[in-house]
Amino acid sequence: MAFWGEAGVGLDHWEKEPGQPVSNADLIVDEHLKQTLGALAPDAAWLSEETVDDPVRMGADRLWLVDPIDGTRDFVRGRAGWAVSVALAERGEIRLAVLAAPARGEIWLAAKGQGATRNGVSLMASNRATLAGARVPADSLPRIDHDLVTVHKPNSIALRMAMVAAGEADLVATVRWGAEWDIAAASLIAREAGAVVTDALGSHMTFNRERPVALGMLCCAPAIHGDAVARLRDRALGVLNAG
Repeated sequence: MAFWGEAGVGLDHWEKEPGQPVSNADLIVDEHLKQTLGALAPDAAWLSEETVDDPVRMGADRLWLVDPIDGTRDFVRGRAGWAVSVALAERGEIRLAVLAAPARGEIWLAAKGQGATRNGVSLMASNRATLAGARVPADSLPRIDHDLVTVHKPNSIALRMAMVAAGEADLVATVRWGAEWDIAAASLIAREAGAVVTDALGSHMTFNRERPVALGMLCCAPAIHGDAVARLRDRALGVLNAG
């Protein structure tokens, strides 16, 4: 937070690749979490957006998945739509999740089988039954999705998924290859709130794969999952076939 907003000092940012911003704050948070979480669970391996991937993780039963600042674009612009995302996986399944959004004054927590909370208040996903009219955090939507409704979109994909967990949105979807650390924590928070989280083709997601990416992501109210998968199918297959 010392780097963020009008009062922030010392912020430096650049692009790792075109369209992929990073800041010195990302790297500082990453190192802090690696040390702190490593002391908390020394047996757990490490996978983070800002750390070089170490293949030793493939032999570990437990793994920390971390995005030190998810939504860096909002962070460097002084907007509040960013979060620190931390998840603990055991044998490919997320067991613990924390999503901290200090600029919004929010702490989202989940443990497998124990529900999810925001600032101590239990979360429940929406019970929307029809895809038409579903609320989607987006700046705009393609013409094919004209029957959906846009709501406020934080830059952080994890916070957009958390909106589904809180019943503030009905659907979040991507059809591009995405990194495990982007969605690991939010996937458990959403599931524990009653939402469904799959890849874009509707398949169950596991974590700590050799190539730690997934073909898109679909997080939504349970009753609209089938219709959402059907709508995304051709778009997701196009990405899959393109490699």
